[in-house]
Amino acid sequence: MMALTLPPGLTPPEVAFLCEMELVTVIPRQRLEGLQLLGGPTTPLIPPHRTPLPLWLALLLKRQNRANIFPPPWLSPSSLDAILQLETSSPEFSDTPPLPHSTTPFSPPFLPSATGDAPPDALPYHWLELSTLLLEAASDDIPSADHVRRLLRDLREVRMAKLRAGVEVLEGGREVKMNGVGAMEVSEGRAFIGGVVDGLRKLGAGREISRREREGEEGGLGTGGEGDNEDDMEY
Repeated sequence: MMALTLPPGLTPPEVAFLCEMELVTVIPRQRLEGLQLLGGPTTPLIPPHRTPLPLWLALLLKRQNRANIFPPPWLSPSSLDAILQLETSSPEFSDTPPLPHSTTPFSPPFLPSATGDAPPDALPYHWLELSTLLLEAASDDIPSADHVRRLLRDLREVRMAKLRAGVEVLEGGREVKMNGVGAMEVSEGRAFIGGVVDGLRKLGAGREISRREREGEEGGLGTGGEGDNEDDMEY
């Protein structure tokens, strides 16, 4: 049997699956005891107190009408519009949320970058797939959902244009700063970025082979010329 060759890196569905472990804030509609999860125990749900939960659990409770999802502050028209203006005015990607200074019972990717307390002016690592999942399952919990969709579409196009511009910089032999690129953007851009890097590697190897062949030919010509001079002198 032939082994199945898989593409390097995570595929977009795998990135979306990992995104479901991100923490979001829910507003419970009914009481629910805490659960023992691999990432740690969850806080008991007591209406109407807001509680952070993994996205997959929040989506499950939302589909069962047992909780509402409180959207993160960056997923609002005003915040997205400000981030979009920042992206269009700078060649670099916008900054990511800072890591919490205090100790947290969760480990990455269980970071509060998509909860109700997240900063409103920074996109988290899973911003694209997280916003897509929230708009699909909890659009009624997001104010001006249609406007948010349009801003997210514009933001994605601007950031992908920057990613392609960074690839053109790589073709020129220079380095490019990729800080702030999201998980889904890395997954979607891996194919053409990897193709450019492989092409540059092959081009560099071809140039090195040509240089060695040229040096070998020049060295051979130099040796041959000295031999002819010695024969002339003996004659």
